[in-house]
Amino acid sequence: MRRVLAGVLATSVVAGLVTMAVHASPRAVAADEPVVVVSSTFDDGTAQGWTSRASEVVAPSTAVARGGTHSLAVTGRTQGWQGPTLDVLDDVRKGIRYDLSVWVRLAAGEAATQARLSVERRTAGTPSYDQVVGDTAVTADGWVNLRGTYTLAHDVDFLAVYVEATGATTSFHIDDFGMSYTPLPPIQTDIPSVKDVLADHFAVGAAVEGAQTLNNHGQLLAKHFNSITPGNALKWDATEPSEGTFRFADADALVTWAKANGTAVRGHTLVWHQQTPAWVFRDAAGNDLTATPESKALVLARLDAHIRAVVGHYGADIPVWDVVNEVIDESQPDGLRRSKWFELTGLDYLRTAFRVAREVAPDAQLVINDYNTNVPSKRDKLYDLVVKLRAEGVPIDAVGHQMHINVQWPSVAETEAMLAKFAPLGVDQQITEMDISIYTDNSQSYPTPPRDVLLTQAYRYRDLFALYKRYSDKISSVTLWGLADDGTWLDSFPVTRKDHPLLFDTRLQAKDAYWGVVDPSRIGQTTTTTTTTSTTTSTTTTVTLTLPPAPCAVAYTTVSQWQGGFQGEVRVVNRGSGPISPWTVGWSFADGQQISQLWNGVHTQNGAAVSVRNASWNGTIPPGGSVTFGFIGKWSGANGKPTAFTLNGNRCQAL
Repeated sequence: MRRVLAGVLATSVVAGLVTMAVHASPRAVAADEPVVVVSSTFDDGTAQGWTSRASEVVAPSTAVARGGTHSLAVTGRTQGWQGPTLDVLDDVRKGIRYDLSVWVRLAAGEAATQARLSVERRTAGTPSYDQVVGDTAVTADGWVNLRGTYTLAHDVDFLAVYVEATGATTSFHIDDFGMSYTPLPPIQTDIPSVKDVLADHFAVGAAVEGAQTLNNHGQLLAKHFNSITPGNALKWDATEPSEGTFRFADADALVTWAKANGTAVRGHTLVWHQQTPAWVFRDAAGNDLTATPESKALVLARLDAHIRAVVGHYGADIPVWDVVNEVIDESQPDGLRRSKWFELTGLDYLRTAFRVAREVAPDAQLVINDYNTNVPSKRDKLYDLVVKLRAEGVPIDAVGHQMHINVQWPSVAETEAMLAKFAPLGVDQQITEMDISIYTDNSQSYPTPPRDVLLTQAYRYRDLFALYKRYSDKISSVTLWGLADDGTWLDSFPVTRKDHPLLFDTRLQAKDAYWGVVDPSRIGQTTTTTTTTSTTTSTTTTVTLTLPPAPCAVAYTTVSQWQGGFQGEVRVVNRGSGPISPWTVGWSFADGQQISQLWNGVHTQNGAAVSVRNASWNGTIPPGGSVTFGFIGKWSGANGKPTAFTLNGNRCQAL
């Protein structure tokens, strides 16, 4: 379908425009060296291939420019989707991850609005739209950068990048558009496969989109995982965007890849309060449904038809389904999320979903899936729901624990309590969407992930997978929500920043987190990898700092400070496999600070040296758990943060 590109380098250069129509051979460009594919600065006074999507006017302008003499002005818009577009069909190869960047500024006098960067692709004339950068605030006062990544995973006969603005008639400028890619090094072939290491315990999977089955990503996926979960391709908006019109191409491609590589597929997800098209909850005239018997019957009929079509399409090719997703809201007295599904049908949408799925796929494993199930209030509400529905004969075979967590939360003890809660029910348990964010709050953002944080992450993976293995008679699969750090939903949720939550880094190389799962004794060690191709053998050495596993970690925070005084807080984390009881924490103040009052502990201070022991009620720190105490102190001249801490005489990592 897509035009075939010649395997030679073809570069044309004009003033302000460089276009590499075809990529160089991978051996011609060093890994980690970005290759510019398209660059548009408009400084030659032309539009450099950019055109309008409709009747709006796109033309070079000297009214404003980001760096040179020109930008591209977009005027005469009448619809929000109108804007400048550039054909990149001959510049993009399937399976390559591209970095896209463009600068946007509103025309003088325009009111603030939002702009976004997207890609339009067509196959056999059918268009699809992929968002690269979502709605971003823009004004006439300065340039705003829209920057994101895009990987083409489909055969196409049309491909274009475009910029649009929420304000339907807003005029704006773009400048300094760039599209580049960075060649990836070969994957490491002489390290253990995760799926082999865990073969005696449970299946191990990754959530993927079509692009991650191609090239280096596909090699990494096939080597390490024996299960995949389509991240979005099986959700309702992807499979039935309008009533009775089904689209299975994206999911079919993933299932075909899985069958060819001997990999199982988890179906995700049949019923969810998000990514459900609006038509599901509207009548034939387009009006929102209200809670009436007629509306209930209509919604349940649509649910029945959808599940019969989707599950029936795949039959035995998908033996596990997340039937319903995220139905618990622990803040409600009955613990049930007030979604449109619940508002219109009560619990009957859950009963219908599981009943129909069982009828269509009698041998499939049917899962109820949710997040934060390690939180006691949510865990218990889910438990109560599962008990109730199973007592009615609703065929719930398994409970899915998403496990979107971070480097400090939850503890191993809390996670074990989650698994132990459901064990008596006799249901299977699955870890369905695991990742470990390097951030513990929304204010943090690291240009480069700190070494100590990545080590902390590795120990978290170590401890949690050790727990999963202890419960492997109750757990059938563990799925990571992503393949590698170059593609994670956490880059944009809950705030936009680069996260690194998975086992492999942005270059698809094994992290300490990987060794935490595969061989914890190698956390922090140097890794040397030999990769053999048909023509060359190369050795890649990743030099990392070798550190012994710290048995504890301490986070010291200045909560507030005023003239001569401050409030501090100390959080102590037990990284070991056994409880710590009793405990004593020590540190020294470098600037002569003195503690005048302390709570949740008992302190003594001798000069600069501080010692804090447990109170009578918090004398045990469980494995993976933590304890926090606070204090009021005095300072004069400076109030520096301590950098070294001990716990019962053992040195701890300072967080």
